[in-house]
Amino acid sequence: MRILGIDPGLQCTGFGVIDTEGASMHYVASGTIQTSPKDGALLPERLKVLFDGIGEVARRYQPEVSVCEIVFVNVNPQATLLLGQARGCCLTALVAQGLPVAEYTALQLKKAVAGHGRATKPQIQEMVRRLLQLPGLPGKDAADALGLAITHAQVSRTTAAINRVTSLQARTHAAYKGGRHY
Repeated sequence: MRILGIDPGLQCTGFGVIDTEGASMHYVASGTIQTSPKDGALLPERLKVLFDGIGEVARRYQPEVSVCEIVFVNVNPQATLLLGQARGCCLTALVAQGLPVAEYTALQLKKAVAGHGRATKPQIQEMVRRLLQLPGLPGKDAADALGLAITHAQVSRTTAAINRVTSLQARTHAAYKGGRHY
């Protein structure tokens, strides 16, 4: 299964693509989509850059499923609104490409990748490097996106195993402690 992870942000949106085969995971690609108000771009133009960039990544790498981070509320309401708009744009781009979307929180990502919910960005980068056997550290946003893809790969395997041994059907909505699958 090929998984596309998206770490949404208005200035820098990270993406990461991995292939999974059983319990093994293989790195395919990662990077960032940058927008900046310094270039004179207004918010709608910046959102279009995100939309087009995610569409291009999805067409290039042909994932079977996508994953996006669930945004938390900041102290600054204006920053939260802008991040929410960027995230909505990312979700729309994924759905426009015909991809199913799963969502996980940063806490779920940290627990799945580093083993505890208080992992720092450098710890996430190092664990992603180790899990995917990368020659160097990925960038912070790309590492988060790859971490989301890794999280979904682990959750998918676990959910499939549960479904094989029980007659009860696992719920697809909120199946992983608050994660969402649509």
